[in-house]
Amino acid sequence: MTAIKHALQRDIFTPNDERLLSIVNVCKAGKKKKNCFLCATVTTERPVQVRVVKVKKSDKGDFYKRQMAWELRDLAEVDAKDASKENPEFDLHFEKVYRWVASSTAEKNSFISCIWKLNQRYLRKKVEFVNVSSQLLEELPKAEESVPSGESQSVAGGDEDALDDYQELNAREEQDIEGMMEVCEYAISNAEAFAEKLSKELQVLDGANIHSIMASEKQVNILMQLLDEALSEVDTIEGKMSSYEEMLQSVKEQMDQISQSNRLIQISNNNNGKLLDEIQFLVNYMDLSKGHIRALQEGDLSSSKGIEACINASEALLQCMNVPLRPGHEKLMSVKQQQHLFTELRDTFSRRLTNHLNNVFVHQGHDQSSVLSQHMAELTLPKHSPLHRDLLHYAKLMEWLKNTQREKYEGLSRTYVDYMTRLYEREIKDFFEVAKIKMAGTAKEGKGNKFATLPRKESAFKQETESLHGSSGKLTGSTSSLNKLAVQSSSSRRSQSSSLLDMGNMSASDLDVADRTKFDKIFEQVLSELEPLCLAEQDFISKFFKLQQHPTLAQGEVEESDGGVPSRQPPPGEYRHFISSTEKDMVRLMMNKVFQSIETELNSLITLGDKIDTFHSLYMLVKMSHHVWTAENVDPASYLSTTLGNVLVTVKRNFDKCISGQIRQMEEVKISKKSKVGILPFVAGFEEFAELAETIFRNAERRGDLDKAYVKLIRAVFMNVEKVANESQKTPRDVVMMENFHHIFSTLSHLKISCLETERREAKHKYTDHLQSYVINSLGQPLEKLNHFFEGVEARVAQGVREDEVSYQLAFNKQELRKVIKEYPGKEVKKGLDNLYKKVDKHLCEEESLLQVVWHSMQDEFIRQYKHFEGLIGRCYPGSGITMEFTIGDMLEYFSSIAQSH
Repeated sequence: MTAIKHALQRDIFTPNDERLLSIVNVCKAGKKKKNCFLCATVTTERPVQVRVVKVKKSDKGDFYKRQMAWELRDLAEVDAKDASKENPEFDLHFEKVYRWVASSTAEKNSFISCIWKLNQRYLRKKVEFVNVSSQLLEELPKAEESVPSGESQSVAGGDEDALDDYQELNAREEQDIEGMMEVCEYAISNAEAFAEKLSKELQVLDGANIHSIMASEKQVNILMQLLDEALSEVDTIEGKMSSYEEMLQSVKEQMDQISQSNRLIQISNNNNGKLLDEIQFLVNYMDLSKGHIRALQEGDLSSSKGIEACINASEALLQCMNVPLRPGHEKLMSVKQQQHLFTELRDTFSRRLTNHLNNVFVHQGHDQSSVLSQHMAELTLPKHSPLHRDLLHYAKLMEWLKNTQREKYEGLSRTYVDYMTRLYEREIKDFFEVAKIKMAGTAKEGKGNKFATLPRKESAFKQETESLHGSSGKLTGSTSSLNKLAVQSSSSRRSQSSSLLDMGNMSASDLDVADRTKFDKIFEQVLSELEPLCLAEQDFISKFFKLQQHPTLAQGEVEESDGGVPSRQPPPGEYRHFISSTEKDMVRLMMNKVFQSIETELNSLITLGDKIDTFHSLYMLVKMSHHVWTAENVDPASYLSTTLGNVLVTVKRNFDKCISGQIRQMEEVKISKKSKVGILPFVAGFEEFAELAETIFRNAERRGDLDKAYVKLIRAVFMNVEKVANESQKTPRDVVMMENFHHIFSTLSHLKISCLETERREAKHKYTDHLQSYVINSLGQPLEKLNHFFEGVEARVAQGVREDEVSYQLAFNKQELRKVIKEYPGKEVKKGLDNLYKKVDKHLCEEESLLQVVWHSMQDEFIRQYKHFEGLIGRCYPGSGITMEFTIGDMLEYFSSIAQSH
């Protein structure tokens, strides 16, 4: 078995880097005995893989081949069949059960024991061993003693070290063993004799070694003598080392004393250095120059040089006050004195600065008030750039005040806001008074000479206009009176029927496009004056009060100062009038306070313009939308953007009211029962509205609002045209529908409004249908008896009578046909057509000029009927020679002469 194992290791497993640990000769149970070997192997490379390999001898019998291999981790169970009796059978449970019969029970037990040890050492998943004695799993069985010693030692050792102590032979060892085995021919056939021979040779070698050792006794004695001499030398060296150690002990004590002294000196030097650093720190960062002290106490705040000196001194003072003191500094008397000095300087300078800026606000206010009178007669707002320019010199001082004296900073903010609120309120009210006067004057001029016929109302209008120059408190009342006057003046000139342009109780003839353009210019000038005023003031507030420049530090946060020394910001104070979470909110609150009257005045101006003429809402919507869009592009959160956005809502609401009012007027329109309808007033009004709206909204941002209004208005126009047509008594319904929808179609085709393309096609369809209906109904049956005759002919044909046999019917023979035709000579036909022309002329209105169109359509319809009669005569009375008393040429001449005579 040892030789077989050696051969298998060499030929099969060594090329695959595997070690053979155990082998058993087996055959499959229950079949013809074909012997093979089951081998337990491990790989020489890590990670170690453990396999069970089936090896079979080739058919030729001269070499072994590897037939099958299983991983040990796939082994689920080992069944030894019987634990108490010797039994060579055993089962291995892989993916399926393999049943084997070993050549001997000892080989089976040795193989199972090896599998158990490999499982215990290398696998996490433990294999289940069934019917295996515990003694076999604990130690080698006694039967193993019968196994040859080479196999027992190398394969199935008694402990686990046998697996670890195994060492593969190198090439030279393997060559020597092969040479020895070749010398002994019986090495393979009789392993016991070969082992005995080797044992004898080993005894011979051991004896030779002993003789060699005994022969070297003299050398051993010499070696022992040398060792004794070495030990004596060691004793001598140890004595010298002891003396040296005693000498060094005294030196060590002296060095310890020197080291202690040096350490004390070093500590003293370090303390002196730290003290010097502290003194230099206090001197460098808590010392304020005399020049700065003098500037804070008595510096000139009215000159540019004095302001610059005060700015530098205040920044130096702030830096000194914000120096972070180290522990213990606050207990030093000099530090306390310096802090007290800094506090006094801060309070003194803050009082001086606050008083000076209050005086500057007052003096600048007086200077600005003197300029107001220059702008009263013009529609302009005073510019505050000189005031802003002068105050911006103090911006850095305001920032210093904000960081050191928050209460005084807030007090100055309130003072500035209160002062500017009064100043701007006065300026804005005067400005809007002038704007309202100009608007009222524009409305008055638009009335033209019609005011000359109303002297009493014109005088009242002048009185109301003059009252606008009074106090601001009377402004609302005067505006209301002026609006009432405008309404009264326009109501006296109201036409007999309401129209789309009857807006604000003023007709389109009173307020033409030129007058509305003047209003548009006034409104645009108002917005153009307000926009730079608000933007300039907001920019000044941000810069002067140092808002929105950087995020506010929370309480206790530290930032670096200009000199690189950390400075601590004082805890922020509490605003009394402007409590906000961010400085951006504070700017908005200040702007709301300063310009609190702008939104009210704008709404009042918009109301006045809407009462003068509700068409003004179109102009105001376009202008206001443009200014809102411009303001949002500059700053979406600015006061101007917010205010104009709020006002835009009002303008849009007025625009919607205007559209709703016109729809309501359409629904309330009344038509006279005694006169023909013609083009309805709101149809003509829609045309004028659309023409004006297209001019106003060209390239406007709010085009979508106009498109929505168009759709609402045109649907209302359609609905109310049909309503009036149904209620009309003097004018036929088809005429009302035809004329008005023709006018609507012409208007939409001319203006080319894209959102009303569907309505344009619908208007054309309605116009065409009602034109055809009117022609058919008005023309009727001009040859009435002839019509009745041929209706009877067609009835006979429909009953089944052939067309060429109709002439044999008694009521429809040729003689009857000739009688009917003789009743309609050309002269009578022309007379009937002349009466029809007069009737149509009475129905149609002159504004739309549809008479010739209708007359030409009637001509075509008459010719169609004539050709129909001729066709029936040709089919039903063939060869009779019967013809009409007049020809198509005669008919064309009748229609043409009638049209020319009228």
